Amino acid sequence: MKTARLVLEDGSIFNGESFGFTGKSEGEVVFNTSMTGYQEIITDPSYRGQIVTLTYPLIGNYGHITHDIESQRPQIRGLIVKQICHQPSNWRSECSIAEYLQENEIVAIAKIDTRALTKKLRTYGTMRGFITSESVSDDALRARAKRVKSLSGQDLVAQVTTTAPYRQGQGRYRVVLLDCGAKRNIARSLVKRGCQVIVVPATTNYDEILNYQPDGIMLSNGPGDPEDIPYVVETVKKLLGQKPVFGICLGHQILALACGARTYKLKFGHRGSNHPVKDLIKDRVYITSQNHGYAVLAESLENTRLKVTHLNLTDNTVEGMEHRDLPAFSVQYHPEAAPGPEDSDYLFDKFIKLFNVQEEE
Repeated sequence: MKTARLVLEDGSIFNGESFGFTGKSEGEVVFNTSMTGYQEIITDPSYRGQIVTLTYPLIGNYGHITHDIESQRPQIRGLIVKQICHQPSNWRSECSIAEYLQENEIVAIAKIDTRALTKKLRTYGTMRGFITSESVSDDALRARAKRVKSLSGQDLVAQVTTTAPYRQGQGRYRVVLLDCGAKRNIARSLVKRGCQVIVVPATTNYDEILNYQPDGIMLSNGPGDPEDIPYVVETVKKLLGQKPVFGICLGHQILALACGARTYKLKFGHRGSNHPVKDLIKDRVYITSQNHGYAVLAESLENTRLKVTHLNLTDNTVEGMEHRDLPAFSVQYHPEAAPGPEDSDYLFDKFIKLFNVQEEE
């Protein structure tokens, strides 16, 4: 195995072994606490520009299965694990994760103390950094780490959105999915409920969307700072009140901005499949799948027509909203799971019920 180093902007250096593609890759270093689902994580477009640390100690034991990925290729900039399995045991496995990452030129590092790294990120917040196999002095690496570009100020959505519209499924209802980096399971969740899903680029304007004559509009998840995509926010402003709207993750933040609220960056984000969220309407707690670094500022909702419907029980951040007058709602987490529990897939049924209300009116 070739040696590799992880370097953080605070000067910390972690020594490990390279696996996957050999080279150098930089980005924002984050962590995910899921015990399974590494394929879905690696291919989730919301991780664009990020190097992901997986806190579960053994990764790759069930290999790579094409059916389980959430986009066409890996979206992460790099992967950090404690122990990587090179000989997976799974009848569905097509190759090892190391082989999959190597084929797709994704840099990865193993034999890292992921517990120590995660504690550092929780204490000091998300940091910029890079993984390298270069034979360079530690001082040179530390100087380079300080020059890694921040994700804020970049339109990462433009890098992951579809380049052309396409359709999935057949059914009674027609849903336009505004693709800001949509995971595949969002469309699948709608299709199995009798929807024809029309996936459109994030740059699609108001008139083009309504020309599809949709019964509802879905705002997808995606990467980066929601304030870096004002063109999507402006489109959603015009769409509100025209058709039912359902936002997931980045879509939740876009809905908030479209209604006059504000967003902010979390210290280290929410990434994992075990986050407790309370549904204030149902008075129930659900375990949810999450992946986001930004949140809606609760105080900013006071001057809008949005009301809070869900709260994160770990830090009390806003996890769900509903418009008081219009058929529009959103959640910060992932009801489609992939990976994670499917406790909250009832929200797709809630969305579809709004179509029938619109028909009656």
